Amino acid sequence: MSNSNPLKFIGIIPARYASTRFPGKPLARLGGKTVIERVYTRVASVLGSDSVAVATDDSRIADAVEAFGGTAVMTASSHRSGTDRCREAYVNLGNDADVVINIQGDEPFIAPSQLRTVMEAFTDPTVDIASLALPFDPARGYNALENPNTPKVVMDTRMNAMYFSRSVIPYVRGAERQNWPDRTQYFTHIGLYAYRAEVLAAITRLPQSPAELAESLEQLRWLQAGYKIRMGLSEEPTIGIDTPSDLEAAAAYLKEHDHKA
Repeated sequence: MSNSNPLKFIGIIPARYASTRFPGKPLARLGGKTVIERVYTRVASVLGSDSVAVATDDSRIADAVEAFGGTAVMTASSHRSGTDRCREAYVNLGNDADVVINIQGDEPFIAPSQLRTVMEAFTDPTVDIASLALPFDPARGYNALENPNTPKVVMDTRMNAMYFSRSVIPYVRGAERQNWPDRTQYFTHIGLYAYRAEVLAAITRLPQSPAELAESLEQLRWLQAGYKIRMGLSEEPTIGIDTPSDLEAAAAYLKEHDHKA
């Protein structure tokens, strides 16, 4: 990202219509706009509207994106993950960006600072993949930390991820579990990824790894294959929408913070 030879970034937002817990959630209305439009607008504020696309397997989502002036690209319905969908979208778009940013389509309040943090990681030419970690607030207590739907990450001194787990890591020896958050700093994972284009092509060809199959975390496939994931820190909590009740909570948040959202 030097001034003489800046890297080119593209943001791709995978969005599926089918969802067990909330079918059609990208098209759910949130404060007068669809969820997917809110995500798109946030990303475009950083990358520019010409460097953002929604990757979907449903024409209803594509039509909605094009209706608000966004770019949509159709992808296969058989993809195992958003990473695979991002790769096909990148190819189908004929894009030549150096780095692909994968933004979840159910994160309407993604912070511009989070996008900039993963972009900044690529000033280091050795970085393959970048993602984000959130320092866990001990005041939330062990029960919140233990939630298996909130993956934890341990990093080395260069901020490369050593391991991700749905379990609480690291284990604190000689302390009651309820006291663990006060004994060491924990980090939870924010599922925002950026990949060099050639790395994205390579990791989507990898077979699933033993750790990935055990934990159901695709990033473990990349670690077990030897790729490095550079973690940036974010103090911005994410608000994902997985259920209709999450949408209600998001609407309440939007009403309270409408000057920022």
